[in-house]
Amino acid sequence: MFLTRRTPQLPTREEALRGRPVPEFSVPSRHTVLGNPLTGPYPEGLEVADFALGCFWGAERKFWQTEGVWTTLVGYQGGYTENPTYDETCSGLTGHTEAVRVVFDPTVVSYAELLKLFWESHNPTQGFRQGNDVGTQYRSALYTHSPEQAEAAAASREAFQRVLTGAGLGEITTEILPAEGRTFWPAEAYHQQYLDKNPDGYCGIGGTGATLESPSETNWGRACPTGIAKADG
Repeated sequence: MFLTRRTPQLPTREEALRGRPVPEFSVPSRHTVLGNPLTGPYPEGLEVADFALGCFWGAERKFWQTEGVWTTLVGYQGGYTENPTYDETCSGLTGHTEAVRVVFDPTVVSYAELLKLFWESHNPTQGFRQGNDVGTQYRSALYTHSPEQAEAAAASREAFQRVLTGAGLGEITTEILPAEGRTFWPAEAYHQQYLDKNPDGYCGIGGTGATLESPSETNWGRACPTGIAKADG
């Protein structure tokens, strides 16, 4: 049994669980809905993006239902523990958040459009929480794969903050950090496409009701070029 923190607080590298050099479990080969491989290398011309917006069961479904998304994979990101397990992540002692890796065709759906879906699908003002789910593993985050993605993520955050402020809502707590150096560790097999396997299963994510303007119609979307993050796994 792991010591769970009563008040959510990120551990330091020194406090984090050590982890292990190899994973304790294997990842399924293919997506149960889209039929494509879960892990890379991915086909030429696709791009990769990482999103954290609360419980990854519901978050993943939001993305696999989006036209142009080639595959999705849930996992743990942004922490210190190598090859973490779900129980370890839930203990609050790994530093990871529950994340979704999205591999997409930029000729069909842009990174900017995925950012719009991200912001509108959860409440990014809640810190270490998403609805009734409380813990550091539920924090909102964007892990970017290029300077252009980082610029687009920051521009969209500023645009959505203006919308939230106008609606009388709070400050965005979403962290935007480079994916480099923040390994995406795939989660256990039963978490992958969980809501496809369990259609009536729990989904704890929900938006604020605020809507971000279409990136094609506003200035923030101009910071989102295509062809910026080759999906090499």
